Amino acid sequence: MFVMLPSSIQIMTNEELTGLAGRWPGVTVDSKWDDDLVWSVGGRMFCIRAADAGAGAPLSFKVPAERFLELTGTPGFAPAPYLARAHWVQATPGAIPADALRAMVRTSYELVRAKLPKKMQRELVD
Repeated sequence: MFVMLPSSIQIMTNEELTGLAGRWPGVTVDSKWDDDLVWSVGGRMFCIRAADAGAGAPLSFKVPAERFLELTGTPGFAPAPYLARAHWVQATPGAIPADALRAMVRTSYELVRAKLPKKMQRELVD
């Protein structure tokens, strides 16, 4: 379980998130739905946030199916709009420490990468 942090704790900006995920094999960032940034691997989304948002904006990402109910029952997390059935959550500002958030985004990347065709997975080795 995660502890709610003071609102002065900032989570990653879009630029920091791009810097982090941009080092992983096959990651692309583009704009969808006019105002959202989407981080993808192999053309499949693993993270979403409003393009014009600061570090305090909600961040949506995929989580392991077995953690979905646990996380959505934790303060600061909610089922992600339109994507909850695919086990996506939305984390609100200061809900988790930055290191934990980085790990969760990496897990999301790994979950999505694992569903890509085997040939593409082999091409995306760290």
